[in-house]
Amino acid sequence: MDKTQPHPMFKLATELGPLIVFFIANAKFNLFVATGAFMVAIVAAMIASYVVVRHVPVMAVVTAVIVLVFGTLTLVLHDETFIKVKPTMVYGLFAVVLGGGLLFGRSFMAILFDQVFNLTPKGWRILTMRWALFFFAMAILNELIWRTQSTDFWVNFKVFGAIPITMVFAMFQMPVIKRYHLEPASLEASEAEAGDVSKG
Repeated sequence: MDKTQPHPMFKLATELGPLIVFFIANAKFNLFVATGAFMVAIVAAMIASYVVVRHVPVMAVVTAVIVLVFGTLTLVLHDETFIKVKPTMVYGLFAVVLGGGLLFGRSFMAILFDQVFNLTPKGWRILTMRWALFFFAMAILNELIWRTQSTDFWVNFKVFGAIPITMVFAMFQMPVIKRYHLEPASLEASEAEAGDVSKG
């Protein structure tokens, strides 16, 4: 089924909405209430995404599954450690998938980023390595913050720190994307060439 391109504001709302709900619930109540609200909001965001565009990004699905698992552990065991470790697990998983793929000569960036753009193989390798290192660094940063700072500080960082850092990092990757970008005609030629090689 063909994917409908969502409006940028809709995409932003489904990505940031659950985090905003998490932040507000924590400010008004506590981390446990915020965790429950976060779980409901992230499921609602996935449903909304599927209803509107008939598609849910891979990153969103993986993140939602981990949120639901660790959120449930947080509420059932009444231990906030699980929800605090959740970002570490998400970042770590993405780092391992991307880095591990490179070791076997594969780049999973196109899958992880939902094929937003088309790059040459070299471009994908460079971008994959950078994002793998970024996710690894963010996993370490999350561990340092939740283990040394207050819960409120960690929540604020999760909403107002991690997101801007990720956006700035993504912006710094634009030169690589532009340099190794494949135009549609070049992409078709590249795919045709790859097909000929496989037949040979």
